[in-house]
Amino acid sequence: MRLTDRRFALLLMAPAAAFLAAFVLWPLIRFVSNGFYEISPISGGPRIFVGFDNFAAAFASTAFQGAAFRTIVYTVIVVALEFAIGLAVALIFASLGSRSAVFRTIFMYPLMIAPVVAGLLWRFLLIDNFGIINELLRQAGILQTSSQIGWLSDPNIALFSVALPDVWLTTSFITLVLFAGLQNVPGDVIEAAKLDGARFSTMLFRIIIPLLRPVIAVALIVRGIDAARAFDIILIQTNGGPQESTTTLSLLVYRTMTRYGDPGLASAMGTIYLVAMLVIATAAIYAIWRPGSDK
Repeated sequence: MRLTDRRFALLLMAPAAAFLAAFVLWPLIRFVSNGFYEISPISGGPRIFVGFDNFAAAFASTAFQGAAFRTIVYTVIVVALEFAIGLAVALIFASLGSRSAVFRTIFMYPLMIAPVVAGLLWRFLLIDNFGIINELLRQAGILQTSSQIGWLSDPNIALFSVALPDVWLTTSFITLVLFAGLQNVPGDVIEAAKLDGARFSTMLFRIIIPLLRPVIAVALIVRGIDAARAFDIILIQTNGGPQESTTTLSLLVYRTMTRYGDPGLASAMGTIYLVAMLVIATAAIYAIWRPGSDK
C-alpha cells in the first residue's frame, strides 16, 4: 500500500489522537453520563438511572443560580480589566518599538507565578487587620484603621477582591497577544490617518480595534473561559466565603462532589457549565471575530 501524504499525516496524528481519546474524550463522556445517574459516593456503590432529575435539581438550586451569577460577574470583571489594561500597555509597547524589549520581559513575569502562589500573595496583601495594602493606606492617611476595609471579609466587595490576583496574574497574557496583533497593523494606514488629522481615539476605534478583531476574539475567548473556571485563586483566598459571596461554579461543583457526596448532581452541574461555556464561546466568535465577514 502506497503511503500518501494524507496517510502519513494521519499516522503521525494517531498517537496524539489515541492519547486524547483515552485521557480526555473518554473521561468527558463518563463525566457527562454520570449526570443521568444517582451515584453512591462509596466506591462500588449502586448507580441508579434518574434521567434528567439531576439537571432539573441543578437548575432549581438557588446555590447553583447564585454561583452562576457570581461566575458571570467575576468573569466580566476580570476580562474587562485585563483587556483595558492589556490594550493600553500593548499600545505603549508598540509606540516604544524595540525600546520596550526590557519592559516587555519584566511585564511578563507574573505569567511565571503559579495561581496558588498568587492567591497566597494577595491574601497577605488584602487580609484584614494586618494586610499590607490596608496598612499602607492607613499610613498614607486614607484609612483610619488597618481593618477599615474588609477586602476579603466584606461580602459586598469580596468578589472584586478575589478577582484582583487573576487580573494581576494574566493581564500580561492579554498584553502579549494584543502586542503581537499590533505588529500586523499596516503602518501606512496609521500614517494616512495621521495625515488626515484623525485623533488617537478615532484611530483606535475606527482602525486599530477593527483590524485587531480576530486577535481580540482569541484573547477574550481564551481568557474568558479561563476566568470562568477560576478555582485555586479563590479557594486559597476565601474558600468561597464570606457568606458564599465568592462561590463560583467551579467551587460549587467541587463541593457538591467532595463535601456533599453527590457525584451525579456535580456531574450535571459541570455538564451545564461546559455546554454554557461552549455556547458563549461560539457566540463570541461570531460576534467579535465574524469569520467570513469583510466588514
